[in-house]
Amino acid sequence: MSISKLQIQHVRNISSISFEPSSAINIICGENGSGKTSILEAINLLGLTRSFRTSKARHLVQNEQQSSVVFASIDPLGHGLKQSLGVERPIEGEARVRYEGSDIDISTLAELIPLQVINSDTFMLLEGSPAIRRQFLDWGVFHADKAFIQLWRAFKRVLKQRNTLLKCGKIDNQLRQVWDREFVAFSDQLTRLRKEYLSLLKPEFEKVVSQLLDDMHIELGFSCGWDKKRELDEVLSNNFERDLRQGFTGSGPQRADIRLKVDGHNAAERLSRGQKKLVVSALKLAQGALFQRMNSRPCIYLIDDLPSELDSQHGELFCKVLEQSSNQCFITCVDDSSLKSYWHPQTDIATFRITDGNIALPM
Repeated sequence: MSISKLQIQHVRNISSISFEPSSAINIICGENGSGKTSILEAINLLGLTRSFRTSKARHLVQNEQQSSVVFASIDPLGHGLKQSLGVERPIEGEARVRYEGSDIDISTLAELIPLQVINSDTFMLLEGSPAIRRQFLDWGVFHADKAFIQLWRAFKRVLKQRNTLLKCGKIDNQLRQVWDREFVAFSDQLTRLRKEYLSLLKPEFEKVVSQLLDDMHIELGFSCGWDKKRELDEVLSNNFERDLRQGFTGSGPQRADIRLKVDGHNAAERLSRGQKKLVVSALKLAQGALFQRMNSRPCIYLIDDLPSELDSQHGELFCKVLEQSSNQCFITCVDDSSLKSYWHPQTDIATFRITDGNIALPM
């Protein structure tokens, strides 16, 4: 998967720019506020119809405009066949996605443009709530198994119905058993897919970590969302009165989590800031490597302010891992001089400088 041409209109301070990125490494440099991160946001908009910095379209759309628009020529299967893709995100209403002249939905778009974002928010994979780690895990399961999205939607529907009944305060026992059976059935399937995916991700993660953090063992574990020593139907039955008082279901896949430990301790509490960046980056890089192995096509990486939190040694190691893959990368930095020496001379690198929302030709 790669983007061969990109056109961005009305994204933050970018009025209109167009450029042809490298299929390998693209470095976008400029002063703070120049618009370099806005280019990454635009690519994220192209793949997911939203920004990774804000959920509110009015903050993304340029002042005095009604919508942001991104067009691209893409090669989704890596066969050298260019396809047209366009996404419009209005201030009000739903996004519109057009692919080869036809409207497509967001799940189809996500399959076309497999995106990985590495920025300051990526630290939340270690420091944030379980919901962030579930989202990371489910991205991988979504791309690994075609049945996942329908299964996930069915589970969310049953969870919503069960929680609605709990909030009512009084539930007919027979009706509760009906919804509990469905809840357990979907939960078991969803948990099985998550476990299978994580078992495939672990060796990829360990490989990348060994390249970035020598002599450090990071244990990657999984919590299914309930006591693994007991069956879920037993847990639901035993916890029913508590769930009824709280008005929501306290156990199940909606509570699943990934656990990362160093020497038996929570990684978030043991690692330095720089080590944390390398660990969360290793998770993203490993996920991209597994995606490529399973789908025979690479991801697109959006890496905001790569040099931050990393010394020169680990910055170079990070870049070596990137160039060993066949992923298309868009990397922002204030000054690209620190990155110039990190790459192999044969690596296809395009450097763009952006000033006040305007982009210069490759340097």
